[in-house]
Amino acid sequence: MVHHPVMEFAAVILVGGASSRMGRDKAALDWNGQGAVARLADVSRRLGAGIVITAGRGDFGLPGVDDPESGGGPVAGIVAGLGAARAAGFARALVMAVDAATVTRSDLSPILGASAPGAAYEGLNLPFVIDAPDSPPGAGAGWSVRRFIAEAGLARLPVPLGAAERLRGANTPEERERLLAALTAREADKDRGLS
Repeated sequence: MVHHPVMEFAAVILVGGASSRMGRDKAALDWNGQGAVARLADVSRRLGAGIVITAGRGDFGLPGVDDPESGGGPVAGIVAGLGAARAAGFARALVMAVDAATVTRSDLSPILGASAPGAAYEGLNLPFVIDAPDSPPGAGAGWSVRRFIAEAGLARLPVPLGAAERLRGANTPEERERLLAALTAREADKDRGLS
């Protein structure tokens, strides 16, 4: 069955990084009682993702693809994830980094609504939305994400107000502490009916 990109998309979560600045595996971090991959999978499904794929390694209880070569960088994982999305019948994919585990549906909605071939935010490499067949020829190990976005012809959209830090994610323990504190406060307000 072929999926319509306007109606459904695949979500690809990049989990293959070394996490050297964080000092521990970012994919294994707890975010207010939920793991990073599970949190991103949940927000993706609430946005309408028909499948959630991990790229980099596949040990998260979701369909996953390993990096095609060790040290190939994020674009190698992106290409592998997009290949898995196409193989599953999805023509559009939302690509996210596991370190941006506190993104919200409203943070991602503008790029999901972008017309073909997709979009990324100004000044950010991830997340982005791409029509999987428009992956640039030859993209892979050694490419920067910025080059991938440019050569795929993705539009650059303004970052939603207040979303920049969530979209950038946490690469260091200090960034994680700030994002975790904001997430905990936001979810406490939601539980009290204040948001």
